Amino acid sequence: MNQNRRNIAVLGSTGSIGRQTLDIIAEYPDLFRAWLLVANSSADLLIGQARQFRPHMVIIAQEQYGDYVRDALSGTGIEVATGSEAIAQAVTAAEIDTVVTAMVGYSGLESTIASIQSGKRIALANKETLVVAGELIERLLQEHSDSVLYPVDSEHGAFYQCLVGERREDVERLMLTASGGPFRTVPAERLPQVTAADALKHPNWSMGAKITIDSATMMNKGFEMIEARWLFGIEPRDIEIVVHPQSIVHSMVAFKDGSVKAQLGLPDMHLPIRYALGLPDGRLASACRKMTIEDMVTLTFERPDFDKFPLLRTAYAAARQGGTVPCVMNAANEIAVASFLQDKIRFTDIYTIVEKTIEQSPLVEHPTYEDYVASNADARCRASHLVDELMINNKRLK
Repeated sequence: MNQNRRNIAVLGSTGSIGRQTLDIIAEYPDLFRAWLLVANSSADLLIGQARQFRPHMVIIAQEQYGDYVRDALSGTGIEVATGSEAIAQAVTAAEIDTVVTAMVGYSGLESTIASIQSGKRIALANKETLVVAGELIERLLQEHSDSVLYPVDSEHGAFYQCLVGERREDVERLMLTASGGPFRTVPAERLPQVTAADALKHPNWSMGAKITIDSATMMNKGFEMIEARWLFGIEPRDIEIVVHPQSIVHSMVAFKDGSVKAQLGLPDMHLPIRYALGLPDGRLASACRKMTIEDMVTLTFERPDFDKFPLLRTAYAAARQGGTVPCVMNAANEIAVASFLQDKIRFTDIYTIVEKTIEQSPLVEHPTYEDYVASNADARCRASHLVDELMINNKRLK
């Protein structure tokens, strides 16, 4: 056994990013070992991953599946635990080198904090962590300088690569690319009638349901703007969103001398994951299909429609206000997206729920971790009430 292998904790191993991370671990068995696998509720898939990768430990967050997973892995020597507290505790294990945070939404915050406090390398695929608590995460990274955070999002991985060797004071703005989602060319008046099935048909990327809906509303791009603000120390006003339907240019950096650097690649999340796992030692070679000149024949760019996708404007306003506002925005969006996927509300009701929840929620300007927890819980309650009201009103309109 190679004693120099990195032990990897994959939080959210059954999701899209988690599965692709395991692809790369399997591709480089001499470099990486899956030491810890964490899933929310996909017990059967977690069991299959555990049997294939033989980690030291697996955790299923939903405790009702704990006995089922334990029974299935009995005799394998793999430790099984349940619950969110177990996740936050497990990532602190001295054996773990790198934590891939691919859990969906707010649920990734506690374990990311624990990873920073225990000095881990973090491959961050959970953008909501920085959306919800960017100020706190930035402070913790300063306090725990042995911990380092690498972005896994394709856009932020692109920024990272474009900024290598550059002075931050030479940067004029970040140009954050967006595919435009499935409704880029759909007239705004048709959006109230689109279904979850329509919204889940992303033109370029294969992602989980929640992030695909966020792409359809372009809330995902608002989240990524806030994430970039904290990752690279750039003010929101200097982060420009650019619609690029081909998803070949993953993002660009404009410099004060007038030059622009761009990072290009096929729309495949294996690329940014592989890059983040390879840091700081270098790029990991791959046998995957490489981009050709034919892939770059047509590259187009356009400005986003802030009226058609108002959550972009909401995200910029939340970033300017700071405090607990982005936390509230994220919580309301999670409730709204889940409700849309359950066919409880219309697509455009997502906008209403997010905006009204922010309006109704109290602001804490300089929040502690406990303030974030309280704001998240309060916003979810308010957003759920708004969902109930909209369901009643929508029935009346039918």
